[in-house]
Amino acid sequence: MSTVPSAVVIGAGLGGLCVGAQLKKADFQDFVILEKAAKVGGTWRENTYPGCACDTPVAVYQFSFARTLNWSHLFPRAAEVQRYTEDLADLAGLRPHLRLGQGGAAAVWDDARSLWKIRTTTGETREAAVLVMALGQLNRPQLPKISGRETFAGPSFHSAQWNHQVALEGKRVGVIGSAASAIQLIPEVAKIASHLTVFQRSANWILPRLDREVTEAERRLLATSPEVSAIEREHLYLQSDALFWQAFQYTEAGRTFYTEQALAHLQMQVSDPELRRRLTPDYPIGCKRVLFADDYYPALTRENVSLVTAGIDRIVPDGVVTSDGVTHQADVLVYATGFETTEWHIQVDITGRNGLKLSDAWKNGPEAYLGITVANFPNLFLIYGPNTNLGHNTITFMIERQAEYVVQCLKAMQSRGLSAIEVTRAAQDRFNRDLQDRLAKTTWADPKCNSWYKTADGRITQNWSGDTREYRKATQSVEWNDYSVK
Repeated sequence: MSTVPSAVVIGAGLGGLCVGAQLKKADFQDFVILEKAAKVGGTWRENTYPGCACDTPVAVYQFSFARTLNWSHLFPRAAEVQRYTEDLADLAGLRPHLRLGQGGAAAVWDDARSLWKIRTTTGETREAAVLVMALGQLNRPQLPKISGRETFAGPSFHSAQWNHQVALEGKRVGVIGSAASAIQLIPEVAKIASHLTVFQRSANWILPRLDREVTEAERRLLATSPEVSAIEREHLYLQSDALFWQAFQYTEAGRTFYTEQALAHLQMQVSDPELRRRLTPDYPIGCKRVLFADDYYPALTRENVSLVTAGIDRIVPDGVVTSDGVTHQADVLVYATGFETTEWHIQVDITGRNGLKLSDAWKNGPEAYLGITVANFPNLFLIYGPNTNLGHNTITFMIERQAEYVVQCLKAMQSRGLSAIEVTRAAQDRFNRDLQDRLAKTTWADPKCNSWYKTADGRITQNWSGDTREYRKATQSVEWNDYSVK
C-alpha cells in the first residue's frame, strides 16, 4: 500500500515557495515550510538598499504558473518582487503550511526509520520523510578582511543589511565595492550625499539595462492579449539562452559581440578618457558576473563622486586609507562586498547516513547530482544547489525545474511504496566529472580571472555548464538507474 511522504521545506524565498506551490499542485498536503524570518521573500525580503532591483527582465523573472503584469518597470524593483512572493504564498494556498519565525537549525537522518529528524531554531522537533533545503546561495553577507574595520567612528553596514536609521543626506559616504549591489545603490546615494567615494577593486563589464516604466495603458493592452506577453517572454528567454550564453561558452562571436557592446556603452556614457580607462576591465567578458545598468556610469561622472582604484590599506576612525597613503574621509561606510559563496556554509547542520555531515562531505567543495541530490543523504533535495547558478537567463527557470524534479521523486515514492531514495556515489561522481569537463571550456575557467564562481583551486562550484534548455532536458525525468531505493 502506497503512502504519501511527508516533507519539510526549509526557506520561504522563491525556491521554497516554488516547491510548496508544486507540491500543492500535485495534491501533496503533508508538508510545512520553515522560515526563520517573520515573512516570506528570501533575498528580496533581506535586501532593501536604495535602488535595489532585479537585473533580469520581469517578463522572464516569474514562474510559469504564476504570471502577473503588476510591475512598474521592465526590471522589477525589490519591493515588487517581495510583494510577488507574498502573493504567491496566498494564491498557491501556502499560508497554512508556513511556519514563520521558525527556521531550520539541524537535521539528522534516521536510517532505521527512513526519515529526517529536524530541530528548528525555536527548539521544536519535527520528523519528515523528505527534507528540501531552499536556502539559496547569496544569503550570507560577506564583510571584507580589512585592517582597522572595527575602528571606524561613524555608522557602517553591509548593503544587504541596510541601516535605514542612518540619514545619508549631506554626508560623506564611502562605498567599498563596485559590483552588482553597488552599481544599483551608488546612483541613488550620489543624489543625496555631499560626497561619495567609490572604492573599486576591479572594473566590471557592464551592459545597458534599457529599463523603463511600464505604463498603465501597456498593462491593460497586454492583459487583453496574453499571447503577446507569451511571445515577448519566449523572445527574451531564447535571446539569453541562445545568444548571451555564447559569451560564457567562450565562442569568438559571443565574446566579440558583447565586449564591443559593453565598451560602446562605456564610451557613450563616460567622456573622460582617464575615467574610462579605470572602468575598463582587464579580463575577458563573462568570467565574472556581467552587470546591467543605465545610470551607474553617469553617477561616477558627477562632481560629488570620486572613483578610487588604489587598494585599501586600512580603515581608520575618520575614513579609509589606500595603498598610496591617501586618507579618504567618510562619515558613513557601506560595504557592498557581496556574499559568501564557494564556502557553502549552509545554516542548517545536516547529518546523513552513518553520521556523515554535509559540511564534511563538502569540505573540498560542494557537489551534487543535478545540483539537487547528494550521495549519502537519502531523501534530501536541494533547491538552487551547487552548479545551478547562471551567468545568463533567469534563476526562476532553474528553480522551477528543480521543484518539478522533487515532485517527480515524491510521486514515485508514493506510487512505488518507497521509503528512501538516494543518488549513488558513482552517478554523482560521473555527473560532476562531466560537468567540470564542460565548465573547463567556459570563460569562467579562464586562469586570468578570479570570481565568486570558483574556489581558490579553480574548481567552479556555482554555475551550470550549459544553457537552461540543457538543464530542462537533464531534469525532465528521473533516471532511476542513478538512484538506490528501498
